[in-house]
Amino acid sequence: MGVSTARPDKGVALVTVDFPPVNALPVRGWYELADAVRAAGRDPEIRCVVLAAEGRGFNAGVDIKELQRDPGHGALLAVNHGCAEAFAAVHDCEVPVVAAVGGFCLGGGIGLVGNADAIVAAEDAVFGLPELDRGALGAATHLARLVPAHLMRALYYTSRTATAHELHAHGSVWKVVPRDGLRAAALELAGEIAAKDGTLIRLAKAAINGIDPVDVRRSYRFEQGFTFEAALSGVADRVRASFGRDGDER
Repeated sequence: MGVSTARPDKGVALVTVDFPPVNALPVRGWYELADAVRAAGRDPEIRCVVLAAEGRGFNAGVDIKELQRDPGHGALLAVNHGCAEAFAAVHDCEVPVVAAVGGFCLGGGIGLVGNADAIVAAEDAVFGLPELDRGALGAATHLARLVPAHLMRALYYTSRTATAHELHAHGSVWKVVPRDGLRAAALELAGEIAAKDGTLIRLAKAAINGIDPVDVRRSYRFEQGFTFEAALSGVADRVRASFGRDGDER
């Protein structure tokens, strides 16, 4: 259990997340993921990173139970920083990152894939931000990199999900494959990228990051401020207790 790194092919690092039962990451998990991606990117022998997961789904966001066990706000602050570090590690990785997404990709999972360079998805993959049902806010920054602006807003406000095929139609998913072929398809794309000159591919990643129209790190941290405001006001707890319905006391 945790985050592991392997080298399945020349020039390719495979970073795998495994936090049963649903890959809802605790604070330490986000930092472990950030450290693994950064280490892979710094390795001069690596030219592409594949980010994958074991189990039922790619990522279910943060470990809500860990937050609920903390009577104060320490855990919320810690996971806010942990998520920001993991998302930034993917975006700032010195080489391209390919996300291999199967099953659910929710909450923090959107932050990861929204900052990846390419996404290969299984046919059963679904993508969404159920943040409003969890009494939180955040990662609209990253969902906006996957779908058009008005669809992003509708998905965010309703907590609905989009399928892999829908994201493929929008151009944000490279390829949709059967679940049992997901890892192979992601490694195939990574291998094609890793065949490029190592110095040039790193320059290309830096150049493309430099022309991003939105500073994803600053934009996400802006969103996180509203998550903390919801927690301080008490609305976050009320909404979680009412399963995402109207949590106002009337």
